[in-house]
Amino acid sequence: MKTKIALLILFISGSLFAQEQKMTTAEIAQFKEDVNVVAKKIKTLSTDFVQYKHLDFLSKDIETSGKMVFKEPALLQWQYKKPYNYSITFKNGKILINDEGKKSAVDIGNSKIFARINKLIVGSVSGNMFDDKEFTISYFKVKGQNLAKFIPKDATLKKYIKQIELTFDKEEATVVQVKLLESSEDYTRIVLKNKVINAKIDDSVFTN
Repeated sequence: MKTKIALLILFISGSLFAQEQKMTTAEIAQFKEDVNVVAKKIKTLSTDFVQYKHLDFLSKDIETSGKMVFKEPALLQWQYKKPYNYSITFKNGKILINDEGKKSAVDIGNSKIFARINKLIVGSVSGNMFDDKEFTISYFKVKGQNLAKFIPKDATLKKYIKQIELTFDKEEATVVQVKLLESSEDYTRIVLKNKVINAKIDDSVFTN
């Protein structure tokens, strides 16, 4: 019986380990090239999303959903529709917030940390964020998908974001999941689906 249990543990451990395999140098180069080629072609992108907010003191993740819209070079809007109406728009160096009709704005220019986070979000959407100067990056293969893990080098940014994990569809080379790990055990996981690339999007969409 003990032998069977030991073999079962080894099998499970082996299966878990196999889920995440480090890429070779050649695989990393090919992956980055594929992603950058696709990223350069993306002029606009709209996608539905489901966001899971994991808080260590809660037994169940907080689930919200909505639509994300991006237009190059840096127009970005997250529209939360369930369970509440809330939007965050990145536009002209500002963060515009509409909370159930209550509007406010934050000037990104007054905060380097906001500017960095804005760059991270836009980069994570377009997939164009392989900056070795800003991050320590590691690359993995996971069940037909590719995974890139980014650890910020900047100490100030690291206080807010411990690690960013981007999961890419292997065939399309586009982001299908974004995971932001905070300095605590809390994290936010955003799953993107029903993506539409390069459809016409009017600038008026990005009004607050």
